[in-house]
Amino acid sequence: MLEHTGSQQDLHDRHIKLRIERLSMQYDDTRVLDDIDFEVQEGEFLSILGPSGCGKTTLLRILIGLITPVEGKILMDGIDITNLPPSARGMGIVFQNYALFENMTVLGNVEYSLKIQKETRKIARDKAMSIIDHMGLAEHIDKKPVSLSGGQQQRVAIARTLVMNPQVILFDEPMSALDVETRLALRKVIKQIQKEFGTTMIYITHDQEEAFAMSDRILVMEEAKISQIGTPADIIANPANEYVSKFVIANLQEKIDSLSRYAKVLP
Repeated sequence: MLEHTGSQQDLHDRHIKLRIERLSMQYDDTRVLDDIDFEVQEGEFLSILGPSGCGKTTLLRILIGLITPVEGKILMDGIDITNLPPSARGMGIVFQNYALFENMTVLGNVEYSLKIQKETRKIARDKAMSIIDHMGLAEHIDKKPVSLSGGQQQRVAIARTLVMNPQVILFDEPMSALDVETRLALRKVIKQIQKEFGTTMIYITHDQEEAFAMSDRILVMEEAKISQIGTPADIIANPANEYVSKFVIANLQEKIDSLSRYAKVLP
């Protein structure tokens, strides 16, 4: 049932794309992130898994440059990018709420960032058309977001990010508002993009099954700290503590058991 997309040896052989060193964030007296340390390999799909309020979205916003940490560093390819603006980080982000321009068509939304970077009209159009076709949106190219389903809007959001050819793509719980069928279809799209483009991906989620189905490695968070980071097989075999056992493994097993009961009545 669960897909596993990488091996421990595969990860050891890859180049370190991002290194996060002793990252901390605080609002008033509340510690939102506390001494966060981890690495992301080039071409890796890393899920950051945790409940609401654990700090995972704050971590993502620090990585993209929307928030400045109170302590710590972010290194990309060995270069300190902690204080660089979002536009200079070589990253793209796909938000949960799509963040599309409602007055623009699918083509307009995907072309927009290229025009800001002063691509020629023809190059921008060719790139946008290619990505739109790749995402299965060619028949919707002249539609505005209001005419699209939630899954189609999320595909436009992914296309708009992908067309910029980012070195790292960040996903902020992009499927939480979608129905199950659409989520499963988009999983395949995202994994195919990773395979074809070799893009490093960091994926924020609170869904255990989603993290285990898509990830090379999973970073499990609890209340501003990292509880464990490892491959899905590592976490299942060797949970770091009781929290990982309960929040990750027990919840995952409950979902599997529930699906298994229904599977017995399928033709």
